[in-house]
Amino acid sequence: MSDDSSAFGPWPSLAYVDSRLNRAAGRRGDPDFLAAAAAAPDTRVYVVGGDLIVLARRGEAFDPLFRSAEAMAFGPAVETVFLGFADKAARIGHGLTPATAAQLKTRPDLLVTDLRSIAVGGLISPALLPPLAAAKAVLAWHARHSHCANCGAPTKSSEAGWRRDCKSCGVFHFPRTDPCVIMLAIDGERCLLAHQARFAAGMWSCLAGFVEPGETLEEAVRRETFEEAGVKLGRVRYFASQPWPFPMSLMVGCHAEATTTELAIDRAEIADARWVSRAEAGLMLARQHPDKLFAPPPSAIAHHLIRAYVEEGAAVLENPAGAGAR
Repeated sequence: MSDDSSAFGPWPSLAYVDSRLNRAAGRRGDPDFLAAAAAAPDTRVYVVGGDLIVLARRGEAFDPLFRSAEAMAFGPAVETVFLGFADKAARIGHGLTPATAAQLKTRPDLLVTDLRSIAVGGLISPALLPPLAAAKAVLAWHARHSHCANCGAPTKSSEAGWRRDCKSCGVFHFPRTDPCVIMLAIDGERCLLAHQARFAAGMWSCLAGFVEPGETLEEAVRRETFEEAGVKLGRVRYFASQPWPFPMSLMVGCHAEATTTELAIDRAEIADARWVSRAEAGLMLARQHPDKLFAPPPSAIAHHLIRAYVEEGAAVLENPAGAGAR
């Protein structure tokens, strides 16, 4: 790592990772155990309504954990999911309709906002983010899979919210996670950054895309980079991964060696792409760029990919696979 690392301070936390949950997956099919866990006085509940998360205002702080009775008072659960145990206390996700959650915005004792704002703003303890992300993702899956993909009949939640069963054709459906590669292509002292039309003005990030069936992660990194920017890649080095509950993805972060540098941008996929010097990328991380350009926030894996390159240069391609975010 270069001496420039001190310019950025301590390595930031990556959001939604390092879960401390004991998921107790083997007990999801035990109704007596689940009933006792739900009724326990130390059980706490995350309340989610679509993209909205309900937080309690506790003085100057915010808390996403409610007692079971408090969660029920907000509105009946459309679906629930048993998340597991944290410090031996059960954690449950309570799913409201988005409209019900939106109505809670008028209450002065609550803050109702989206998960991305909570993470970026550091509104709650980092340790509370992973189970909250899991609750949001699984409840979103329930909302999208009310009917069987095999025969079209209605399905019913089972296994404490971790499965949906079709009584018509007997098929079991499980929550899905979509693998998505996110990569920083490197050409010596330059890296490749892109701007999406949906990004905030001035924000530049790494290229990203979904892994297709029958494809390795390395193949997906190379294909997506060539399709979106016309750049061919050689070595691909895994860096770290991050759950991304928007709605249900796993971001697999990689650094990659560019073997060509001419850009051929697919404007249907990205608004723009450009080679950025290592020094310029550092200014973007520090939000000191003269043109007000900036990198994604520290909660996102793209920030960590860019920072690792700024601090170590092309040497990140030599790091052991999975050296990852600090």
